[in-house]
Parts: sequence; structure tokens; C-alpha cells
Amino acid sequence: MEQRHLGRTGLRVSRIGLGTLTWGRDTDEHDAADVLKTFWEAGGTLVDTADVYADGEAEYLLGRLVEGLVPRRDLVISTKAGSVPDPDRRFDGSRGHLLSALDASLTRLGTDYVDLWQVHAYDPATPLDETLQALDIAVASGRARYAGVSNFCGWQLAKAGTWQLAAPGARTRLASTQMEYSLLQRGVEREVLPAALDLGIGLLPSSPLGRGVLTGKYRTGTPADSRGGSDHMAPFVAPYLDDTAGHIVDAVSIAADGLAATPLQVALAWVRDRPGVAAPIVGARNAQQLTAALSVEALSLPDEICQALDDVSAPVHRYPDQDWSTL
Repeated sequence: MEQRHLGRTGLRVSRIGLGTLTWGRDTDEHDAADVLKTFWEAGGTLVDTADVYADGEAEYLLGRLVEGLVPRRDLVISTKAGSVPDPDRRFDGSRGHLLSALDASLTRLGTDYVDLWQVHAYDPATPLDETLQALDIAVASGRARYAGVSNFCGWQLAKAGTWQLAAPGARTRLASTQMEYSLLQRGVEREVLPAALDLGIGLLPSSPLGRGVLTGKYRTGTPADSRGGSDHMAPFVAPYLDDTAGHIVDAVSIAADGLAATPLQVALAWVRDRPGVAAPIVGARNAQQLTAALSVEALSLPDEICQALDDVSAPVHRYPDQDWSTL
């Protein structure tokens, strides 16, 4: 699998990443082992997790599989911290919480360091410089090799990235920002992606298949064994089952037919090759699903197909991004 630099850093990652959101919940240890081995054998390196996935079980499961199944040195392990199970405070970006969470993640993962450590979301209750100091400490102590953020909007990312570049002393340059990005969700193109490109921060798209909808599996109904058919994941999929999404899915299917490819391959190739994207994160529940996603490695979309998909899925970005001079 092709390797790419993560933003303007020396860290190289496979251009498709493996997500572990379902590990320890919908994906058991046997299936997780098959998925990880399949990913590694295909040349995949970037494995993404978080301390809140299955209440820590995803990290614990990944830690058990590493070394026994796949050499630690062959993987780029990324985890996140900052989400908390508190209805009154969903995110905690305080230095104390983040560093404690990192230590707990390292214990579950059974490793002395993670290759990439990301703040899971912006915490308005904590000064941003305090949050960023935690990243500096983590990297300086060797517990994280690189650092990034996740779910930061445009101004938050620009502020964080600029602070790290401009603040006095040795600061940890942000390597990544992880955001949802697909043909069904192009909101990052308004401000997040331009900020990331300007600051040299690599984008790691989550849900690159539109929460599974872009595979076409929901065109004629909701399969019982799909995320949309499960009680706890149905609300996650539901927003992408409207008429607008249906038109985009139809366009992807038409493109796939013309290319003798699958809708999954077309949708994944589109987001993989967008400017600023380092590696879409694919959350396969089993090795069969992952193999289908990894088959995209041989596909590059023709320019005319990309343009057609751009047109049918184009988000409405007017003032102040365009047309402002005519108002």
C-alpha cells in the first residue's frame, strides 16, 4: 500500500487507515485479529483508536493483538483522549485529564508510546494553551511521537496550529486533524481543510463511506446486519438516509458501473485523493469488509468522474466564501 507523509511532518502512514470504533463491542477478538492481520499483510500501517471506544476495550484488544500477531514496529498506532462520560461536560481538555488519559491508554495498549496522540475534541471550558501544553509534554516525554487534534472547527484548528508555530520555546507542531469527510459530508471544505492545508496539517477523514451509506447497501432498505439495523448505531446512520443522500449514492453507483468498480471503491477513492487528505480511516467489522475496502488501492478515478461527483455532492458555501462582492 502506498505510504504518505502525515501533514508537513516526517511521519509516514498508509494511505488507508484502520479504525477500531467497533472493536470490543460489535467486533470480537477473533474478527479483530483477522482484520488486523489482513490490514498488515496488505501493507497497512495506520491503526486508529480512542480511549472511549467500547470504554477502553478497543485499546485493550489492540494491545493484546500487537506483538503476538503483528510487530509493534510495523504499526503507526494513533489514539485519542478528551471525551468523557459526563453529561454536563462531554469533553475535558485539561492538562491533568489528558495526561492521565494518555498513561491509561498506554497501559491498555501495552506500549511505551503511541505514534500519534490526538485531542478528541475542543473543550471550551479549558484554555486552549493548556490543552496544547499537554501535547508538548506528551511528545517531550516520549509517550507520543506526534500529536494532533480531532473535531476542531476551522477557527479552532487555525488558532491551535498558529499557537504551536508562534508560541515561544519548543512546541509540538500539529501533525493531524481527524474529521468526518465523505461525499455525504463535505463541511470540512469550508474552513477546516483550507486551514489544514495552510498550516501543513494532514487530514484523517473518519466515516469516509458516509457511515456506510455510500456503499449502496441502504438503497432498497436497511439490512438487518448493518449499522443502520442495530439499535445503538441506527441514530448514527439515520441522518444520511434522506433524499439528498440518495441522489449522491445513485451517482456513485452509476460511476461504479461505468468503471466496473463497486460504489465502495468509488466513494473511498474520491475522498482518499482529495487535496490535504493523508489517510481515510475505514472501520471494517470483519476481514471481508476490510478486503473490499483495501481493493481501492488499484483504483484512481478519472478527472471527469471526480468532477461529476463533486457537482452532485457540492455543499452550499456562499457568503463569505464566494459571491460576496455581488451582495
